[in-house]
Amino acid sequence: MTQEERLAVLTEAFIRESDGYRHLEVPRDPEEQRGLLRSLMNIRRPRPLPAEVQTVQDAYLKERAEEKGIVSLKEIPVIARSLYSHRAFADTISLWQGDITRLKADAIVNAANEEMLGCFVPLHACIDNQIQTFAGVQMRNSAFLQGIKCKIPHFSRGLLQNRIFCPVFLT
Repeated sequence: MTQEERLAVLTEAFIRESDGYRHLEVPRDPEEQRGLLRSLMNIRRPRPLPAEVQTVQDAYLKERAEEKGIVSLKEIPVIARSLYSHRAFADTISLWQGDITRLKADAIVNAANEEMLGCFVPLHACIDNQIQTFAGVQMRNSAFLQGIKCKIPHFSRGLLQNRIFCPVFLT
């Protein structure tokens, strides 16, 4: 299945899930299609994802991640080199400024909302929305199943690249 076919399958699947959006027409422009898919993923309430849709979603997101480029920790210089710092731990701490969803990491820590379910605003530019989109919609369901209104670190498995996402609500 091509990436364009995956995009079409996912868009149709998420449109069919919602009575309020069944009237939507899928745009022909691939960039607009990606925006629609991201919007549908952003507004999706937590619930299980059918296995066949998840398989297509995971393949789609994996290829999207490869298109954007994956950045490993080895590629990010420690602050001893990048900032010429001589402070304690300067040779073990790295600073990253960029698209956090490109990082090859075991975990991502995110300051999240109290419900731990992320942002539901379509195409909102917040990092939480980005993480929710590129981890796959099952991450939101995982957070929901672990409990609502947490004020402690909360771990959700984002199945994309088998990473753990740790949103932390800060009071």
